[in-house]
Amino acid sequence: MRHAAVLDFTSVLYLGLRHTSQSLRPWAQFATGVPAALARYPGESKVADMLATLQGCESALLAPSTLHLSWDLFGILAKSKIVIYMDAGVYPIVRWGVERAAALGVPLRTFRHYDIDVLNQMLRQDGLCHRRPLIVSDGMCPGCGKPAPVAEYLKCARAYNGQLIIDDTQALGIFGHAPCPKAPYGRGGGGILQLSKVRGDDILTVSSLAKGFGVPVAVLSGSIGMIRLFKEKNKTRVHCSPPSIAVVHAAEHALEVNRTKGDAIRFGLAHLVLYFRKRLKEIGLSATGGLFPVQTLLPVPGLDVVALHEHLYLKGIRTVLHHGRHGHGVRISFLITAQHSLSDIDKAMAMLEYAIFHGADTLKPINQKRSFYTAIV
Repeated sequence: MRHAAVLDFTSVLYLGLRHTSQSLRPWAQFATGVPAALARYPGESKVADMLATLQGCESALLAPSTLHLSWDLFGILAKSKIVIYMDAGVYPIVRWGVERAAALGVPLRTFRHYDIDVLNQMLRQDGLCHRRPLIVSDGMCPGCGKPAPVAEYLKCARAYNGQLIIDDTQALGIFGHAPCPKAPYGRGGGGILQLSKVRGDDILTVSSLAKGFGVPVAVLSGSIGMIRLFKEKNKTRVHCSPPSIAVVHAAEHALEVNRTKGDAIRFGLAHLVLYFRKRLKEIGLSATGGLFPVQTLLPVPGLDVVALHEHLYLKGIRTVLHHGRHGHGVRISFLITAQHSLSDIDKAMAMLEYAIFHGADTLKPINQKRSFYTAIV
């Protein structure tokens, strides 16, 4: 008996990059066998330089993960006189780095997600006579689909001789400079700094390539001085292995694909996201996310979200069931990648519409379609 093909809307490989072994340069050995502080594979420096240029930074350094980078970075910064102002929406891994700094005695203040007014009020009230502010935020929020107000954050930091640290994992590979109708995400895929048209030696980005570029490796990007300081003071590069040679080759391949085909892939991805939102509206639903590939369904009165997720799963539609950010309850998200097709979205919409309006009793569907539309509006 043949089973229907599964439609997977759970992958964060937004550009659809897979990096098969045949597509990568071969390697004579998988790992160097020594810590990153003692030896670096020659190709690693080349990839780091390419990423720095892509993001509009002076220098960069690769690491196995953003956890490695966050642990070291905030441990190093904790030794100076700083106070951390953290956006409430910061992703957990960078948050863990912030918490390490707080455990080492650094004052920590959390402000409402993307709320510049609250941040400014905190900065004015604190005075900061003897400490520099360190403002920490994600570059792109997949929950609301909006880019961070990076230019405003940077202005706040500079007013008090501070620094800005951005987790750019979601935006890197997707957003770039000069967005326009022919390039809705912008060009180049350099991330939030390129989109926001900001740069400076008081900015650091911590980014994983595991989403947009599909490579499990991380990069710290910033000024030459900050990257040099990180190399001199970090601990994980002494006690942990560097990224494997295979991973470095995969990152090299991702950047080459991005250079030659990236803008075309992003244009196709934007078309898919817009088509998803259009089809969703046609069946009386809506989602947060804007143009970002993570589309989260808005609540439907009377609908059991967990039951809907299970129903879709049994019908071969894989979605992400999660707790919404900022206390918004249980939500369902569709993660769209360049590997999807218009027909994939049509199939998902047909199944979603059937499940809500004509589905199993466990979904507690609203009987009258008209009353449902009224509730949405």
